[in-house]
Amino acid sequence: MFVGKRGPETHFCGVASEGTDFEDTDYSAARQKSSGGRAPTREDLDAQLTGTQQQLAKLRETQEQLERTRTALEEMRRRRAEFSIGLDETRAHLIRGTGLLEKAEFEARRDAEQLSRTLEGLRGALATLEPLTEKAWSDQNWEQELTRALTVIENARMEHNGARLKWPVLDGKTAEGSAPAEAPQKLSFTTLSTGQLCRLGFALTWPLALVALVASVLGLVLLARR
Repeated sequence: MFVGKRGPETHFCGVASEGTDFEDTDYSAARQKSSGGRAPTREDLDAQLTGTQQQLAKLRETQEQLERTRTALEEMRRRRAEFSIGLDETRAHLIRGTGLLEKAEFEARRDAEQLSRTLEGLRGALATLEPLTEKAWSDQNWEQELTRALTVIENARMEHNGARLKWPVLDGKTAEGSAPAEAPQKLSFTTLSTGQLCRLGFALTWPLALVALVASVLGLVLLARR
């Protein structure tokens, strides 16, 4: 049988030493029930063990609750940071995009107005050319009418040249000012006719025939001199 040593500074397991704030209430209650100097019975130890396990279960539950609270706080902090960063980034992107589109809209509106004026000028120049016809000229006024017609044509030509300077598309060029590249055409003998093949063969062989003819003539001249 286990007998605990009694004294002011030595206690049984489960009870803190003097000077601490923690005290096992179950152990104290069991100790008070026991008679003075009697060792704890098996039922006393079972009661103390049960109380200790209950306290551990409560501590584990408290720890789990604190872990859940900590996880929730971390998630809230992450979402709050995401809100702040996302708000600043999205606002910056929208401000930049709005500025760029406003500039593009202004330039497009300006180009559209210039294009409208140019188109109106070309239509007006075309309208001045419509009445020009030689059928209305007579022997008395054809020189004056010719001069007037040439003047109208020159004015229309100047209008067109001015439009060409403003809009390279009139010359078949892209917005960057470069003409669209044409795909090189490949020569295919299958698409040529018989006459075209004969002319092509003659063009390739006549220099050789000419050289052979000159050599023959020179040979005959040398033979004649002998």
